Amino acid sequence: MTKQALIDQVAKKTGLAKTQAKKSLDAILETITSALKKGDSLTLTGFGTFKTYKRQARTGRNPQTGASIRIPAATVPKFKAGKALKAAVK
Repeated sequence: MTKQALIDQVAKKTGLAKTQAKKSLDAILETITSALKKGDSLTLTGFGTFKTYKRQARTGRNPQTGASIRIPAATVPKFKAGKALKAAVK
């Protein structure tokens, strides 16, 4: 599903205009992004938890040449599905 398809579904289920649904979705995504940038976690009960994870620096290999390369440490987003979401998908 694309972002536009999601906007269409939200508009259909809520009765909002597509422009309003797009603004709502953009606001939600911006809020989640902002919370993760600050290092906060965001929990949507029954759906899941968004949080950041600090990945350690490591050594990898260039698949074309086989040479060792240094992969720097990074902070990456992580999502853990909630119990209700897992049950719904199962």
